[in-house]
This record gives sequence, C-alpha cells and structure tokens, in this order.
Amino acid sequence: MGFLDALFGGGKKLKGPAPDRIFAMVTAQITMETGLGLKHRNSAGIVFQPLGTADFNQIVKDTEELLRGAAEDTGTTVETHDDEFNYRWVVLRDPDFDDLVQAVNVVSTELSAGGYGDRLLAAVFAFEDDRGKPVFFIYNFKRGKYYPFVPAPGTQARNNEREFQLKAQLENELPIEPELERWFPLWEIPL
Repeated sequence: MGFLDALFGGGKKLKGPAPDRIFAMVTAQITMETGLGLKHRNSAGIVFQPLGTADFNQIVKDTEELLRGAAEDTGTTVETHDDEFNYRWVVLRDPDFDDLVQAVNVVSTELSAGGYGDRLLAAVFAFEDDRGKPVFFIYNFKRGKYYPFVPAPGTQARNNEREFQLKAQLENELPIEPELERWFPLWEIPL
C-alpha cells in the first residue's frame, strides 16, 4: 500500500466517486472570489494511482486526447506528472474556472466508466489569498467531500486556523469533510 493509499483509504472498497459533487466547486468559487478574497490560480489537478495494464493506459491516453481535443474550444492545457510516490497527476490550466471543473470531471468520468474509479484519489483546485499565498481545496473521491488545505509558507506545516475559517465560511456551499482527521495534507502539489 502506497503513501496516498494509506491517506485516502486505498485498501477499502468504498462506493465510487460522486461526480455531481465536483460541480459544487463552480458555485463555491464565486463566493470564494467575491466574499472571501480568494482568486483561482487558473489551474486544477486530479491525482490517481496508475496501473501498468494496457487497458488502463489506453483509457488515460484517450482521456488526455479528449481533453486536448476540447482544448481547441476551451483553451485548457493538459500536462501529466508522476510524483515521487508514483501517483499520476493530470494538471489542467485554464483561465476559465468552469472549464477546469469540467476537465476534472472528464478525467474522473472516463476512469470510472472504464472500471477504474477506485484508482481516483483526489481533485485539487488551486487558489491564492490577497497576499498571493496558496489555498487549495481538495476533493477526496473516496469520501465525496472537500476540505481546505492551507500550507504555511516555507515549511511543511499547515495553517489550521485558516483551514477552519474556510470550513465555516463554505460548509453551506461545499460538501465539506466533517472528520478533520481525514483532512490529509498533499505536499508538493504541482499546480
């Protein structure tokens, strides 16, 4: 079992991702920008545990091609990145936040339709505060819930106070993870 498996409960059989909850981020983003002073960073990502099978690799390749094909209309750019724990990140960049959410949904839907929904770990939406400091909202596919992740600058520590503030400010708009011990930090997010 890998590092992120341990964090996100990779050994258990849970129900598949709830893609409709991904779209809650679209309306919450308006509140974040207008009411909380958070600006999206024109990037989002989805992380999953890849398999070495031809079928899985073909689904990932087809999904990337689908996103790149749609990029002619949306302007979304697609990159892939394997992290130090051998998890694959699909990194999406687009100034239109709705396009980012839709692209994350495409990746999760395609993997789920291919029978690999259990390989999905998290979607990450990148924001910054009025001082340019990062604020991430992580969607845990296994739980179908969001939680804020606010790294403290220059360290591998978190700004828990700010995370709790964001929870209180957004819990009516986002399905927020109620169990704080499941608010796992993701360090070195490539967004």
